[in-house]
Amino acid sequence: MVYFLTAVFIVLAGLVVFSLVKGVIAFLKTTKINLESGEGETVTEMQNMQNKAMFARIKYQAAAIAVVVVIGLLAAGSGD
Repeated sequence: MVYFLTAVFIVLAGLVVFSLVKGVIAFLKTTKINLESGEGETVTEMQNMQNKAMFARIKYQAAAIAVVVVIGLLAAGSGD
């Protein structure tokens, strides 16, 4: 069970990194658009993309923390 949860944790950690990179890319695009053209409509779209990516990152981090807690509980329970 611990091996399965470890694999789940690794996948969730990868998703956290992916979401973080996606959010940073959206942030950089927003900054570039804002500096070059000042078009508010495109900037708002990119800000929405940024928010979605960061919310996804938070969800994946919470799930990863939950998996670590379960692994910890399983490890503590097997030590008896």
